[in-house]
Amino acid sequence: MGFHPKDLPISKTYDLKDEKDASDAVEDMVNLGFKNRKEGIKVLMPKESKLAKRIGYTVTTGVTHGLRQKNEIRDIRYWTYHHDEDHYAIVLISNTVLTELGFG
Repeated sequence: MGFHPKDLPISKTYDLKDEKDASDAVEDMVNLGFKNRKEGIKVLMPKESKLAKRIGYTVTTGVTHGLRQKNEIRDIRYWTYHHDEDHYAIVLISNTVLTELGFG
């Protein structure tokens, strides 16, 4: 990987505080979809390990499950990283778009 996920173009950022926020964000992400979108989506999570793991799991599995139910392509790449002093972040993007942008 010759780039950092923070370098990817982002269309929307979600600042999540708990699993309820994560579920709401997943629903919104699935409705927005990843197909025909030239940017990724960023999710910020509190830097509290157990909570971040639960939010991350909810987001990654929820998006995959939601896209499957809509019969949409689930070829989504994601990275988790230290965003800043207070947050971890997940960036999700279509693998096809990642390649088109020259990062793939």
